[in-house]
Amino acid sequence: MTDETPSPATASPATAPTTATPAEPAPGTDGVASPEDAYLRRRQLRTGSAGPVLLTGLGVAYVVSGDYAGWNFGLAEGGFGGLAIATALMGLMYTCMVFTLAELAAVLPTAGGGYGFARRALGPWGGFLTGTAILVEFVLAPAAISIFIGDYVESLDLFGLSSGWPVYLACFVIFLAIHLWGVGEALRFSLVVTAIAVVALLVFVAGAASEFGADSLGDIPVDQDAFGSSSWLPFGLLGIWAAFPFGMWFFLGVEGVPLAAEEARDPVRTLPRAMAWAIGILLVLAALTLLAASGARGSAAVQDAGNPLVAALEEDGEATALSRFVNYAGLAGLVASFFSLVYAGSRQLFALSRAGYLPRFLSLTSRRRAPYLGLLVPGALGFGLAAATGDGARMLNVAVLGATISYALMCFSHVVLRVREPGLPRPYRTPGGVVTSSVAFVLALAALVATFLVDREAAVIALGVYAVALAYFALYSRRRLVAAAPEEEFAALAEAEAELRRA
Repeated sequence: MTDETPSPATASPATAPTTATPAEPAPGTDGVASPEDAYLRRRQLRTGSAGPVLLTGLGVAYVVSGDYAGWNFGLAEGGFGGLAIATALMGLMYTCMVFTLAELAAVLPTAGGGYGFARRALGPWGGFLTGTAILVEFVLAPAAISIFIGDYVESLDLFGLSSGWPVYLACFVIFLAIHLWGVGEALRFSLVVTAIAVVALLVFVAGAASEFGADSLGDIPVDQDAFGSSSWLPFGLLGIWAAFPFGMWFFLGVEGVPLAAEEARDPVRTLPRAMAWAIGILLVLAALTLLAASGARGSAAVQDAGNPLVAALEEDGEATALSRFVNYAGLAGLVASFFSLVYAGSRQLFALSRAGYLPRFLSLTSRRRAPYLGLLVPGALGFGLAAATGDGARMLNVAVLGATISYALMCFSHVVLRVREPGLPRPYRTPGGVVTSSVAFVLALAALVATFLVDREAAVIALGVYAVALAYFALYSRRRLVAAAPEEEFAALAEAEAELRRA
């Protein structure tokens, strides 16, 4: 066997691993590396590169662009009251899910993230379904955000550009180069840009507070035919449900923090702490942004705005010094999210490829321990989609559907593992246990259905991509899994222990 053809993913009780944490490959007893060891040596990430501050920054960076734009379209679906309730429910879902994933990440701190959790709980099919859904989210979202960055650059009349594709290309080339340089450098860059975006949000909230009026929140005309409609719920009770996907924009992506596990410093301790801090910051930013933007100029004025924070600050359509500042800061927020989402997509692709679910060459790492093909291939795909379609909203809607599928499967995996393996060592335990993960599971299913209410074409596209991926797994890769991959070893250990109990 060569290093590209390691053993299939099977393990006997005698050879099952004794730890869930990936270790450095060791040479065989004769001093020569085994094919499995050689395979993993070419697929190593740089360990210990990120502490709790960088990981917290990563969690906020995934999401911060959603505070600047996108969420406001939920006002057109549910009005202020509907979007506020939807945001609160989605905030609850993400909070419950973050604490659920914190437990799972402490049990299995690998780059596979949700795929690894589902692999042990639900088997290879469950692992692949979860990992693919995460990959759809984190590959399409950067492509969509590159389009939004292009729109910002054009609206600000920067560089005299009248077409977006040079901006898309610059985003992928420049920021992929930073990722290829090294994960520590990449995460520090992300932290700086994210800090700028967060500070600008707080400046916006302070500026908008002077214009705030409670009466402005409910100024969208009421649909008298909608059941339960009022000034707070102008489109009735169904508007709350329809606003779910837009309430998600305040939090979408924070679940990607566990994908940094193999590059984190003391991941068992730092991941749960960083995830808790990240969701706490995002909850505060969501509440402040929604209230300040809707109350400054009115919900009706910002519901269709491509740049709602700027629209909330402008006086009779005229730009102010503060609105221009926030406009530039919005560009920083988009860059932060683009940059971090590229990171997340590359790590999920790396893990799935390393385990054989996707072509194995995609998990090869460079001398600087960066998964270079895992960065370049999705980057080329993302640029191609952005340049060919220019439809960022549609791609984000597809990404949201992939996200909701993965949320449901990851939370269900937590319930399964708690019931099936109560004695599994858990360095960190989810507050509330299965009640917490069950709440997230139910809300994730509700959000999944809500995506069909908003954009059925995007949902059909996402399911089509899923069908192609499933066909590839069913017909080819499921027979070529890599037993030595950390997530597969973790699952093999469970199977071996169950076999011993039956013996």
